[in-house]
Amino acid sequence: MKQALLRWYDSDVGYSFRTSPMAIPAGAIALVCVFCATFAGFVAPHNPFDLTTLVLSDARLPPAWMEGGSTKYLLGTDDRGRDILSALMYGARISLVVGAVSVVLSMLIGVALGLLAGFRGGWIDGFLMRICDVMLSFPPILVALLIAGVGRALFPNAADSVAFGVLIISITLTGWVQYARTVRGSTMVERNKEYVQAARVTGVTPLRIMFRHVLPNVTGPVLVLGTIHVATAIITEATLSFLGVGVPPTSPSLGTLIRVGNDYIFAGEWWITVWPGVMLILIALSVNLLGDWLRDALNPVLR
Repeated sequence: MKQALLRWYDSDVGYSFRTSPMAIPAGAIALVCVFCATFAGFVAPHNPFDLTTLVLSDARLPPAWMEGGSTKYLLGTDDRGRDILSALMYGARISLVVGAVSVVLSMLIGVALGLLAGFRGGWIDGFLMRICDVMLSFPPILVALLIAGVGRALFPNAADSVAFGVLIISITLTGWVQYARTVRGSTMVERNKEYVQAARVTGVTPLRIMFRHVLPNVTGPVLVLGTIHVATAIITEATLSFLGVGVPPTSPSLGTLIRVGNDYIFAGEWWITVWPGVMLILIALSVNLLGDWLRDALNPVLR
């Protein structure tokens, strides 16, 4: 592990990272967010999922530095008496898990279909690209809202895991198109190069050529797109939760906290919605900046 880190540090990508003025702070913010979300059970001062520890008399307390605040709740509490700081950590974990899983599934579907369309061409390419055109004609948030709403309507009393599954599927079905079109374009360029022709002459099967020879040469744009898509997926999850069709109301998702705080913001209780919004912005901004850095680092023309 240590040797792998040293090799990465001495590589061109590592040099690009440590000399980039934006990649280091973005990486630090992303690392802190991921660490707090992953180890929320140990880092968070309270457990917002434990209903037995909630005190309704502590509901809607302001941050500790404001009049009426308590040092027990540094960033205040929401309408149910949950600690905002703890809810941010647990909510970030929900957002990151939903975003990461949906991006991985979108990447797997999009890369496989893009490779098939770009390498085989013909009616397969035309059929898959028409499906992509149809998907692109609908706003992604509308498709995700429709799928998530139908899933919640069909399974109104389903467990939380089913609700999370419906949310992940809704984001996945709106995100695979970008990967498919990107990989298709890169595959159409790679399939006519000499190493592919040489593999065909030597009798290598088309499936092996696609995944053994072509795929490694088209992963650069996919990694950049996947990094940026994580931020988009997190924002989509927050939007769906804000609209009431995302994660269950009992889960302190960032979107759920923003929706709850929206009902009290005009009463002066701004902290319920502002802190989750700031957390969402920090996560999305850091991931987008890392995606921009990765795009420049993997592009030899921009080095």
